[in-house]
Amino acid sequence: MEQVQRLLDIPLPEGQSAFLWGPRKIGKSTLLKSRFPNSIRYDFLRTELVLELSKRPSLLREQLLARDRDLLSRPIILDEVQKVPYLMDEVHWLIENQGLRFILCGSSARKLKRGQANLLGGRAWRFELYPLVTPELRNVDLLQVLNRGMIPSHFLRDDYQRSLRAYCRDYLKEEVFAEGLTRNIPAFSRFFDAMAFSHGELTNYANIARDCGVDGKTVREYYQILADTLLGRMITPFKRRQNRQVITKAPKFYLFDVGVAGTITKRQISEPRGEQFGRALEHFILMEITAHSSYRELDYEINFWRTKSGLEVDFVLGGGQVALEIKGSARIDARDLRPIRAFIDEHSPQQAIVVCNERTERVVDQIRIMPWRVFLQELWAGDIIS
Repeated sequence: MEQVQRLLDIPLPEGQSAFLWGPRKIGKSTLLKSRFPNSIRYDFLRTELVLELSKRPSLLREQLLARDRDLLSRPIILDEVQKVPYLMDEVHWLIENQGLRFILCGSSARKLKRGQANLLGGRAWRFELYPLVTPELRNVDLLQVLNRGMIPSHFLRDDYQRSLRAYCRDYLKEEVFAEGLTRNIPAFSRFFDAMAFSHGELTNYANIARDCGVDGKTVREYYQILADTLLGRMITPFKRRQNRQVITKAPKFYLFDVGVAGTITKRQISEPRGEQFGRALEHFILMEITAHSSYRELDYEINFWRTKSGLEVDFVLGGGQVALEIKGSARIDARDLRPIRAFIDEHSPQQAIVVCNERTERVVDQIRIMPWRVFLQELWAGDIIS
């Protein structure tokens, strides 16, 4: 498969360690091998290594202290560290007493937290790797992105459908079970199916709880599991001002990858038009702005805005700096601009943008109507929010 130069940088000065989080198959191990090719590496997908160190965690310390000091001057990589929470005290001791640096790589800190593992008390910076983003690719075929998603091993394969189905079946559910994050496997399986039907829509916990045969509190916990394992995120309503006509409580949930969402919802997009295309485009744009916020270390808020009468702006960035409406249409008319006009009247954002499938950028009053490709170029150039 083609190698992709990833955008994420992991600068580690002397004495500094780091966590690198991200879902499975996102490319974390490949990234670390390319950036730190000569580092000592422990791969905890190796069952025998996990069993050995689970019996005697001190073996990690003993083995490392026997290594050459030149090797120990480089960051030491512990891959899939959530599988060995009992090693974190040893890591802490080696950082404090030997000045070693570690990169602790995994798919979720949830198991570490649940096991009350030592999370190093701020001694490690946090980095997160996302699916591929457009600046990492030479050419972007939109339908290919929306159908395959941006997980490298799916995006770069011709037989992506089989790979995606296996990923959704074997990882998304079974990995949660294998990590012991929920005990009620049948209920979580029903939740997963129900979640797919409401993906990207207002989340009604009561309706999903009824479909799953559990209570609303359990459904909230299931969503939190998906968020903690980096399989998705909640987008909360924008509520800078109190207004009875604006929805302020019900969030929306999006999975971390548009291809995964398409597989779960059995969606296949054959042409750049229609409701399914518009939903997938919205999800893809969210993936890009989420990664942009993290990789550029801007950490701006991402919300949505919706009135009780149904007017909606898909994404509000930076506490109201930028309003984004995503449309799959190849032609935006006055009716499409009603929601974003209403938001402008109430909140006066610095930029109001409709991202769409038109060919050429234009401006209507103070609203920029932008082809999706132009929007993404300006986003990563720092011209949308910085």
